[in-house]
Amino acid sequence: MHPARSITPHKLLTVCAVVEIATGLAFVLTPGLVSQLLLGIVGTEDTHLFARFFGLALIALGIACWPRPVGIGAVRSMLLYNGVVALYLAYVGVFVSSGLLLWPAVVFHVVMSALLLRR
Repeated sequence: MHPARSITPHKLLTVCAVVEIATGLAFVLTPGLVSQLLLGIVGTEDTHLFARFFGLALIALGIACWPRPVGIGAVRSMLLYNGVVALYLAYVGVFVSSGLLLWPAVVFHVVMSALLLRR
Protein backbone atom coordinates (compact mmCIF):
# COMPACT_ATOMS: atom_id res chain seq x y z
CA MET A 1 0.00 0.00 0.00
CA HIS A 2 1.26 3.47 -0.89
CA PRO A 3 1.95 5.55 2.30
CA ALA A 4 -0.01 8.57 1.06
CA ARG A 5 -3.13 6.43 0.58
CA SER A 6 -3.20 5.40 4.26
CA ILE A 7 -3.95 9.00 5.28
CA THR A 8 -7.70 9.23 4.91
CA PRO A 9 -9.55 12.54 4.71
CA HIS A 10 -11.11 11.66 8.06
CA LYS A 11 -7.70 11.28 9.70
CA LEU A 12 -6.40 14.45 8.07
CA LEU A 13 -9.39 16.46 9.24
CA THR A 14 -9.01 15.03 12.72
CA VAL A 15 -5.35 16.04 12.89
CA CYS A 16 -6.13 19.52 11.52
CA ALA A 17 -8.95 19.97 14.00
CA VAL A 18 -6.82 18.89 16.97
CA VAL A 19 -3.98 21.19 15.93
CA GLU A 20 -6.25 24.19 15.37
CA ILE A 21 -8.11 23.68 18.63
CA ALA A 22 -4.87 23.26 20.59
CA THR A 23 -3.35 26.33 18.96
CA GLY A 24 -6.50 28.33 19.58
CA LEU A 25 -6.53 27.30 23.24
CA ALA A 26 -2.89 28.32 23.53
CA PHE A 27 -3.68 31.75 22.09
CA VAL A 28 -6.65 32.15 24.41
CA LEU A 29 -4.88 30.92 27.55
CA THR A 30 -1.32 32.18 26.97
CA PRO A 31 -1.32 34.86 24.25
CA GLY A 32 1.96 36.39 25.41
CA LEU A 33 3.78 33.08 25.40
CA VAL A 34 2.39 32.08 22.02
CA SER A 35 3.15 35.53 20.60
CA GLN A 36 6.72 35.22 21.86
CA LEU A 37 7.13 31.69 20.57
CA LEU A 38 5.48 32.13 17.19
CA LEU A 39 6.20 35.77 16.39
CA GLY A 40 9.15 36.67 18.57
CA ILE A 41 7.32 39.64 20.06
CA VAL A 42 6.65 40.60 23.64
CA GLY A 43 2.92 40.68 24.10
CA THR A 44 1.11 43.70 25.44
CA GLU A 45 -2.46 43.99 26.64
CA ASP A 46 -3.38 45.23 23.16
CA THR A 47 -1.76 42.32 21.37
CA HIS A 48 -3.26 39.89 23.87
CA LEU A 49 -6.75 41.09 22.93
CA PHE A 50 -6.10 40.32 19.27
CA ALA A 51 -4.35 37.05 20.03
CA ARG A 52 -7.38 35.87 21.98
CA PHE A 53 -9.72 36.83 19.11
CA PHE A 54 -7.51 34.80 16.82
CA GLY A 55 -7.50 31.91 19.26
CA LEU A 56 -11.29 31.86 19.42
CA ALA A 57 -11.42 31.78 15.63
CA LEU A 58 -8.98 28.89 15.53
CA ILE A 59 -11.01 26.89 18.00
CA ALA A 60 -14.13 27.42 15.88
CA LEU A 61 -12.18 26.47 12.78
CA GLY A 62 -11.00 23.28 14.45
CA ILE A 63 -14.56 22.34 15.35
CA ALA A 64 -15.68 23.08 11.78
CA CYS A 65 -12.93 20.81 10.46
CA TRP A 66 -13.80 17.97 12.81
CA PRO A 67 -15.13 15.10 10.69
CA ARG A 68 -18.89 15.26 11.05
CA PRO A 69 -21.75 15.37 8.62
CA VAL A 70 -21.52 18.50 6.52
CA GLY A 71 -23.77 21.21 7.82
CA ILE A 72 -23.93 20.10 11.43
CA GLY A 73 -20.25 20.89 12.00
CA ALA A 74 -20.54 24.24 10.28
CA VAL A 75 -23.57 25.21 12.33
CA ARG A 76 -21.92 24.12 15.58
CA SER A 77 -18.74 25.98 14.69
CA MET A 78 -20.48 29.17 13.84
CA LEU A 79 -22.69 28.91 16.92
CA LEU A 80 -19.68 28.45 19.17
CA TYR A 81 -17.73 31.17 17.39
CA ASN A 82 -20.51 33.72 17.58
CA GLY A 83 -21.36 32.87 21.18
CA VAL A 84 -17.84 33.10 22.54
CA VAL A 85 -16.95 36.17 20.49
CA ALA A 86 -20.09 37.91 21.76
CA LEU A 87 -19.12 37.09 25.34
CA TYR A 88 -15.51 38.13 24.82
CA LEU A 89 -16.42 41.39 23.10
CA ALA A 90 -18.83 42.18 25.93
CA TYR A 91 -16.07 41.47 28.47
CA VAL A 92 -13.71 43.77 26.56
CA GLY A 93 -16.36 46.49 26.44
CA VAL A 94 -17.08 46.33 30.17
CA PHE A 95 -13.61 45.78 31.60
CA VAL A 96 -11.02 46.87 29.03
CA SER A 97 -12.03 49.24 26.28
CA SER A 98 -14.95 50.21 24.11
CA GLY A 99 -14.78 51.43 20.54
CA LEU A 100 -17.49 52.86 18.39
CA LEU A 101 -18.46 49.52 16.86
CA LEU A 102 -17.87 47.25 19.85
CA TRP A 103 -21.43 47.08 21.17
CA PRO A 104 -23.01 46.77 17.72
CA ALA A 105 -20.63 43.84 17.17
CA VAL A 106 -21.74 42.26 20.46
CA VAL A 107 -25.38 42.60 19.41
CA PHE A 108 -24.62 41.15 15.98
CA HIS A 109 -22.93 38.06 17.43
CA VAL A 110 -25.70 37.52 20.00
CA VAL A 111 -28.33 37.70 17.23
CA MET A 112 -26.37 35.29 15.04
CA SER A 113 -26.00 32.89 17.98
CA ALA A 114 -29.74 32.98 18.60
CA LEU A 115 -30.50 32.35 14.93
CA LEU A 116 -28.06 29.43 14.82
CA LEU A 117 -29.56 27.95 17.99
CA ARG A 118 -32.94 27.84 16.30
CA ARG A 119 -31.48 25.74 13.49
